Amino acid sequence: MKYMTKFLIVFLSVIFVSSSAFSACYTMKEAEAEQGIRIHSELMVIALNCQHLTPKGQENLYLQYKKFTKQHESVFSNYEKTLIRFFDVNGKGSAEREMHVLRTDFANKISKDAAVMRPDGFCKVYMPRIQKAGRMDDPELHKWAATIFPSHPVSRPLCASR
Repeated sequence: MKYMTKFLIVFLSVIFVSSSAFSACYTMKEAEAEQGIRIHSELMVIALNCQHLTPKGQENLYLQYKKFTKQHESVFSNYEKTLIRFFDVNGKGSAEREMHVLRTDFANKISKDAAVMRPDGFCKVYMPRIQKAGRMDDPELHKWAATIFPSHPVSRPLCASR
């Protein structure tokens, strides 16, 4: 009887952990939304850090970033809504707060890269991303965000199916 009780406790623990882990996984749509928010946050930091190094004859990088944001406003809004819905169901508190914490974490990560590298080196490496993004239409932006690079994994595992 003693072993049966231990088995039952272990079995129920596995089921509980598995179901809670499953509920915390991302669908591909949620993973794309997170990656889209990461891209947008990173571009903001790049634009702010590199605007003073905008090549002559080109529009200020921060203004390019603002145009990109305006052009894809509905895409980013939908990404935020997707993640807020996810955090409503799977979060630990305010879904909007979790969304802002995620965005801030992404911005802080690339800001650390900027702090470690010399400004001209950082901008030389990252500035082309703003120019590339500025030429994208919505389907290209979706494709970029839906691509999960090993160097930029999403923060949650992907669901097998959901």
